[in-house]
Amino acid sequence: MIYSVDVDIRAPVRDTEVTDRVADAVSNVFPDAELTHENGALVAETHTLDAFSDVLHEQEILDTARRVFLNNATDEGFSFSLKKQAAFEGVVNFAVGESDELGEIDVDVRVREPDVEAFIDYVAPETDEGRPVDPVREYGDRFDPEDAEY
Repeated sequence: MIYSVDVDIRAPVRDTEVTDRVADAVSNVFPDAELTHENGALVAETHTLDAFSDVLHEQEILDTARRVFLNNATDEGFSFSLKKQAAFEGVVNFAVGESDELGEIDVDVRVREPDVEAFIDYVAPETDEGRPVDPVREYGDRFDPEDAEY
């Protein structure tokens, strides 16, 4: 599937935190993101969620991810937040409820092509007993947005 998305990632860096550790947390789950430091936060952008989707497959949390994405979906995209400490360990742990004292990694996904629901199907396909049902992509497949025409 050819897709076109903009993924904006923002992680606050508190005075008690080491910036490089926060950068590692973001890079562990979004290795394709380009990080910059801006006003007490690390800000990143990427145009693919393939590596993130692989982590969802590895952890077998596709149903949870899908539910979070669909609950936060609009006509333009979807958003979610991740726990920084878990991300530092390379683990996806969605932040729900009260905000963590260190803040979360906030992710905003704008989908231009295909539609939002089809892209969610691509990143976190429906499952039956934990196995993807008719997945659009296979685990480990990577799309390079630099090779596609936008």
